Amino acid sequence: MTKNVLVIYYSQTGQLGRIIDEFCKPLQADYNLELVNISPKMAFEFPWSGKDFFRAMPMSALGETVELEDFSFQRSEYDLVIFGYQPWFLSPSVPATSMLKHPKVKAVMKDAPVITVIGSRNMWLNSQEKIKVLLRDASANLVGNVAFADRHHNWTSAVSIVYWQLYGKKRRLWGIFPKPGVSEKDISSASKFGHLAQSHIESDDWNDYQQEVIDNGGVEVKPDIMFIESKAGRLFSIWANFIGKKKNRDPWLVVFKYYLAIALFVASPFVVLLDMLLIRPFTHKKRNSKRRYFQSIELNGKND
Repeated sequence: MTKNVLVIYYSQTGQLGRIIDEFCKPLQADYNLELVNISPKMAFEFPWSGKDFFRAMPMSALGETVELEDFSFQRSEYDLVIFGYQPWFLSPSVPATSMLKHPKVKAVMKDAPVITVIGSRNMWLNSQEKIKVLLRDASANLVGNVAFADRHHNWTSAVSIVYWQLYGKKRRLWGIFPKPGVSEKDISSASKFGHLAQSHIESDDWNDYQQEVIDNGGVEVKPDIMFIESKAGRLFSIWANFIGKKKNRDPWLVVFKYYLAIALFVASPFVVLLDMLLIRPFTHKKRNSKRRYFQSIELNGKND
C-alpha cells in the first residue's frame, strides 16, 4: 500500500519553499505526497517595512497567533508529516505558531511522525525548543529535525539578512557582505535528507533517522551561536513581555531596535570573546552535552 506524506509549511521569502521542494524530490515518485502551503489572512509582506519587521518580535516571542487562510487536508491520517518553518527573533514565526495551534493541524499531527525542516539565518535553537513543546501539545511524535542556516559569520550575516528582509534583494551588499540566506549548495543538498527518510517511511521505524541527519551535517550547532542564544533568548523574552503589555508598542519597539543593534554589534563580540577565553576551556563536557541535546529531538527542559 502506498504511503501518504503530508507537507505543511509557510514561506515568506520563497527560500523555505525551495528547501521544501528539494527535500521532497526523492519522495514524489514513491508516495502520495501532499504539499499544503498555508498563509496568514493578513499577509506578512516581503520585503518588510522597518516597523512591521520589529512588530513581529513580541508577537513571535509571546507565541501570538493570527488568522490563517482557509486550508484543508485530503486525509485525516498520514504516515509522515513534514513541517517547514522559519524562526523570527529566536522564536517560531507567527505563521508557524499559528499553524501548530490550529485545530486542523493539531488533529492531523496527532500520533503522527513529524520531521521539522527549518530555514533560518543561523539562530534556531530556542525556536526549535518552542516547536518541540507545540508538537508535544499536539500529541505529535517528533522523529527528525533538519536545520538549514546561513553559514557566514554572525555579524556579517546579520547585516546581509536585514538588507535582504528590508529591500528584498538577495545579493551581496556593496559587493562586500556575503549573499544573505541559506546557500544554493545547502538548498540543493536538502534532497539527501528526504532520501534518508525513505527507508524509515517504509519500515515505520524512525529510531535512527535523526542520527543519520546529524551524521550528514543536517543540524550544525556552533559554540558561539549556542552561547549567544542562551543569553539572547532570555533577554528577548523580557523585552517581549514588557512590550506586549503596552497599548502602543511602537515607541518601545524603536527602543528595542537600538538595544538590539548595540547588543549584536557592540556587546556580544566582547561577551563571546570573554566566554571563549575564560569559560569555554573549562566547560567542554557541559557544552558538548548541550550541543548533543540541541542536535537531538529530545525535550527535557534542562538546556535553556
